[in-house]
Amino acid sequence: MDLSSLRAPRGQKHAPKRLGRGMGTGHGKTSGKGHKGQRSRSGARRKRGFEGGQMPLQRRLPKRGFRNIFRKRYAIINLEQIAQLGLATITAEVLLERGIISKLYDGLKVLGDGELSGPVSVTAHRFSRSAMDKIAKAGGKAEVVAS
Repeated sequence: MDLSSLRAPRGQKHAPKRLGRGMGTGHGKTSGKGHKGQRSRSGARRKRGFEGGQMPLQRRLPKRGFRNIFRKRYAIINLEQIAQLGLATITAEVLLERGIISKLYDGLKVLGDGELSGPVSVTAHRFSRSAMDKIAKAGGKAEVVAS
């Protein structure tokens, strides 16, 4: 048995309803829409979330908080991870290639968790103050890229 020999069970497949093709088809005249009423009219459509006049769910639930649509999301890396790489220059592209960051959202931010053993040149969109201090103390360079 293989995929090419698979068939639907008997009775599972039906011919589609052919609406509005005369009384002999069983789907003539009103074409399965019944008589009058909201759904029988042409172009009848209810708004998304409409519940027949009952207060809709999106209005019954309480609203909480605020979502800033202008928020910037940064891929984050710590100095500890940079030290483990053992490279002289670190950029967002290098980190993406190595799989250390999965996605460069609105930029790269370097945080100061960990220590550097030697000088490293790091290019990123944002740095925490502690990260900049530790990079400078190790003899490296922290370059800010305009985002």
